[in-house]
Amino acid sequence: MTRNILAFLGMPGSGKTEAIEYVRKTYGFPKVYFGDITFDEMRRRQLETTPENERLVRESLRNEYGEDYYAREVVRRIQALSNEPCILVESLYSWTEYETLKLAFGDIFTTITVHAAPPLRYARLSNRKERPLTREEAMNRDIAQLKRLDQGMPIALSDIVISNDTDLEHFHEKIDAALKVILEKEEE
Repeated sequence: MTRNILAFLGMPGSGKTEAIEYVRKTYGFPKVYFGDITFDEMRRRQLETTPENERLVRESLRNEYGEDYYAREVVRRIQALSNEPCILVESLYSWTEYETLKLAFGDIFTTITVHAAPPLRYARLSNRKERPLTREEAMNRDIAQLKRLDQGMPIALSDIVISNDTDLEHFHEKIDAALKVILEKEEE
């Protein structure tokens, strides 16, 4: 039975994926990635993977099926993993998605925000291997996510905030410390 659902939040380039992959590899927890819903739909539509097509698909799915569409799909995917003690969630964006997951999972749902300042995030995004973004593309994505998706509210009300502004070793230490608190709380 699932005892913890840990949603990693943050703006593009903050380090969400690094945090999730570190936790997944170190602790063996499975993940559910909001972005997979977009990529699955892009494959279905036979669209090239570009920032423009990703945005088009994200917005069209939400317009067609409701603002909570992604969250409902993630809930379904989490429920399929119900025998896992802890499940990681990557890339929850909107307040609506937050509310949907909180309603579905209550106290076992914890949000962890990974924070990094925009200049650092933009540099990371321009250097990543998959789907690199120019500074302008990254800024536009920030604005779209904050305005269109109300991404700021779940981040602002996050249960835990981890700053990712130094090296990888320190970032991993901060993640371990946060998980220790969460997992010890579960044992109480």
